[in-house]
Amino acid sequence: MEIIETGFKGLIVVKPEVYADNRGYFFESFNRDAFHKSGIDFAPVQDNESKSSRGVIRGLHYQLKPHQQAKLVRVVQGRIFDVALDLRRSSPTFGKWYGIELDSDGKSQLFIPGGFAHGFSVLSDIAIIQYKVDNVYDRLSERGISLNDPELKIEWPACGAAPVISEKDLKNPSFREAEYNF
Repeated sequence: MEIIETGFKGLIVVKPEVYADNRGYFFESFNRDAFHKSGIDFAPVQDNESKSSRGVIRGLHYQLKPHQQAKLVRVVQGRIFDVALDLRRSSPTFGKWYGIELDSDGKSQLFIPGGFAHGFSVLSDIAIIQYKVDNVYDRLSERGISLNDPELKIEWPACGAAPVISEKDLKNPSFREAEYNF
């Protein structure tokens, strides 16, 4: 398993070792010991999966302390542009975002520590995303930030389809108006 630094403290790209032959492939999508050896303390308690079609943009979602969630995101089918926005006030990358294309062929994953907002856009006809989290969902702690906040300047890639965004996500406040406690 290869761990790749992103320039954001704790935000890493994980490239698993894939064993492929004429039967197909095998890889470990998560290995607690490998994470611990790399200095990453991550103990998932919930597995989530979403399916979306081309043009869907979800996010930017997070949960307030003490219910914040670290996430390990991977694409089971398709291709996405994944975004993590640093909400940790003491971080040198506070208010900055990191984006990466993830796909089912490459098998790379993004580990997002607590204190980040998360979102993605779907670049393929269908995308199935799985992510492990280290804290259960808490509806009262759920928050969001506008996907199109001009201050953030997130460069959502064109995917050949009109954006599909939920009513809930369209109502998210700007970065400056959002509530966060990290």
